[in-house]
Amino acid sequence: MILYNQAFDLYHAVYRILQILTHFERNDYIEVERLRIWDFYLLFPNKIHEIKLKRNESEIKKILNTYISKKENPYEDFSENRKVFEKIKPYQIAALHSLTSYGIIDKEMLLQNRVSIISKDVINNYAMKFEVLSAKEKNLIAILTSHFFQMSMFGEEGLKSRTQLMTSKYDAK
Repeated sequence: MILYNQAFDLYHAVYRILQILTHFERNDYIEVERLRIWDFYLLFPNKIHEIKLKRNESEIKKILNTYISKKENPYEDFSENRKVFEKIKPYQIAALHSLTSYGIIDKEMLLQNRVSIISKDVINNYAMKFEVLSAKEKNLIAILTSHFFQMSMFGEEGLKSRTQLMTSKYDAK
C-alpha cells in the first residue's frame, strides 16, 4: 500500500516555506533553524501546544487554544517529534535550495544559514498561484511570525529549548 505524507514531499515543503516567507519584507532575514521549526509546526499544527511557554505568556497560550485546535489527527500521532523533525530536514533544505535557484531567496544569506527574500513582488506572485490557506494555517503562521519571531533561538528560554526539536544545551549563551 502506498501512503502519501506531505512531510516528505519536496514540493509541499516549497509551498509551506513560501507561505511563511510571504510575511517578511525584502531586508528581513530569518535563521534557517527557526524557519525549519516553524515549518514543522505548519506541518503538524496540533504539536504547537507542546511548546513550553512561560507563566507570563498566558496571553499567547489563550490565543493558541482559541485559534489552533488540540484535536488529535491520527495520521500525526507520533511520540518522537525530534526524530520526525530530523527526517524532514533534507526536504526542507532542498526546498530552500530550490527557492534559491528560482531567485526567490538570497543565495549568499543562505550560505550564512539565514533566509532573506530577494523581492517581495516575486514571492507574492508565486503565492498568489497557490490555493488559499485554511484559517487554522493562517492563524498559525501569524502566531509563529510574530510571537515566536521575537523569541531568541538560544538559551534555556530560547525556541530550540522550548520546542525540544533541536539540541540547545551546547549553544553559546
